[in-house]
Amino acid sequence: MAVTLINPDGLPQIDVYHHVAVASGRTVYVAGQVAWDSVPDLATQTEQAYTNVHTALKAANASFKDLTRVRVYVVGWTPDKMPELLKGIENAMTKLGETATPPATLIGVASLDVPEHLVEVEATAVVD
Repeated sequence: MAVTLINPDGLPQIDVYHHVAVASGRTVYVAGQVAWDSVPDLATQTEQAYTNVHTALKAANASFKDLTRVRVYVVGWTPDKMPELLKGIENAMTKLGETATPPATLIGVASLDVPEHLVEVEATAVVD
């Protein structure tokens, strides 16, 4: 396997992501993915963005198990949005049959490319 995920002792043990990804192989960069269907809620847009990442990875002969980093950009982020964001991720993972928990960064932003977009997900993967 090209990617080993680690939660080192001494760091918080978080089940939504791992702190470290150790990788070797061919690198795949997935541009930020959004929901182009103008769905009005964060959970549904998040689910679609993760589904788009899955589609992009498949095109590169990669999968969620190969992810080394995910960056999630959320418009007007406040902590009370976390349940809706996590619901979208969980829905996508269930639908896709995935359980990946790579290192992830959540970034609150003022806006994205168009006003309708509430979330954008970009990813990096490494494949043998």
